Amino acid sequence: MRRSLTALAASSLAALVAGCGGGEDVPALPQGGEPVELDPADFVARIDNPYWPMAPGSRWVYREIDDEGNEQRVEVTVTHRRKTILGIEATVLHDVVSEDGAVIEDTYDWYAQDRDGNVWYLGEDTKEYRRGEVVGTNGSWEAGVDGAQAGVVMPSDPEVGMAYRQEYYAGEAEDAGEILSLDEDVEVPYGSFEGILKTRDTTPLEPDVVEEKYYAREIGPVLAVAVSGGSGREELLSFER
Repeated sequence: MRRSLTALAASSLAALVAGCGGGEDVPALPQGGEPVELDPADFVARIDNPYWPMAPGSRWVYREIDDEGNEQRVEVTVTHRRKTILGIEATVLHDVVSEDGAVIEDTYDWYAQDRDGNVWYLGEDTKEYRRGEVVGTNGSWEAGVDGAQAGVVMPSDPEVGMAYRQEYYAGEAEDAGEILSLDEDVEVPYGSFEGILKTRDTTPLEPDVVEEKYYAREIGPVLAVAVSGGSGREELLSFER
């Protein structure tokens, strides 16, 4: 997953938290680098978690300001494509970052929702560009390949204190998240929101980097702010269902 502002995730990981919704066959929220077994029969076709619904055709546009004050445009689109990973039919998101009209990063992310409503992250294919040429693919990974493990990006029934792995590919992608609040107020160019879910994202690969993210019901991510290891900010400009 492209980490807006910086590469992220791992705070103090709590003991294993039961999978939200109580389904006995759905894996618990994953932690660290522990392996997880995913059964395709436990997954559904649609991603409709209220804190990050991913209906095909949905599109988010963000403005990102990095530590040096440079402005970037981030456009995220839920495609109509599917990708089979570990037997699971994943939804494909296309994430394009541009600066001064030139693409600097182009990523395809793969997500799937289990029957309890947890949204799982199954990997990404990312390319970094400079002057129109690919200069790197760091951060790319796929669950089940070379030891990479799926993670959760949004629990089905989030509660303050929940902690979970978002992705795991040793040395490349080890992001984790923790839910800090469910009742934040946020104002971004797209609008003002109440009852916002707030998370803290960290990574053991960059222990000094901490980012807080804000999710609005029926929309998804609306704001991301670097609170340690940087000063960047990414805010929602527009959203189309």
